[in-house]
Amino acid sequence: MTLLEPYNLPFAISLGALLAIAIMQVIGFGDLFESDVEIDLDADVADGLEASGFVDGIFSVLGIGRVPFLIWLASLLFVFAVVGVVGQAVISSVFGAPLSASLAAILAGAATIPLNGIAILPIERLIPKDETTAVGLQSLVRRDAVIQTGTARAASPARAKVKDVYGHPHFVMVEPHDEHAELAEGETVLLVRREGELFFGVRYESPLLRP
Repeated sequence: MTLLEPYNLPFAISLGALLAIAIMQVIGFGDLFESDVEIDLDADVADGLEASGFVDGIFSVLGIGRVPFLIWLASLLFVFAVVGVVGQAVISSVFGAPLSASLAAILAGAATIPLNGIAILPIERLIPKDETTAVGLQSLVRRDAVIQTGTARAASPARAKVKDVYGHPHFVMVEPHDEHAELAEGETVLLVRREGELFFGVRYESPLLRP
């Protein structure tokens, strides 16, 4: 029994995706992808589901939000592939033939979801706690941000880096609060409000910051 057999195709694809994630991390694309996804997960989960202890409990059991998203996804893909390949080998030895690829993928997927939550536990212990703490987007308001790329103008936001209360960096899109102002690349600004995922910042000499 080999990984490239048709009945193991879903698990081969899973390992291929895992390899692609590893390559993305090596060449630097993984950090950009993770930052964008993490904002979505952290903000949407914390803002939209913060009041639901039950949902938070389910997410915690599944490992969601306890480690950075790409680590969680990589673990999920690896566990799925291992469960699938080992399961097919066991079934083949007991019954003389493996399951079809689709049925094996469904059964392996059902087993992978809870098993991945368990697999995340030792990984979580190795990662500093402040890097895995989810915060809502609203908590980034009234924090300093550094314009990373381009110049922020009205209706033309620029990408900025802001750290949350735990020191975890987030990458957000920023426009000047004053529609006639410009926020240059490398400039540190104060985020004063947000609309959805768009933030608005001001310079420290802005009249808005005067007592």
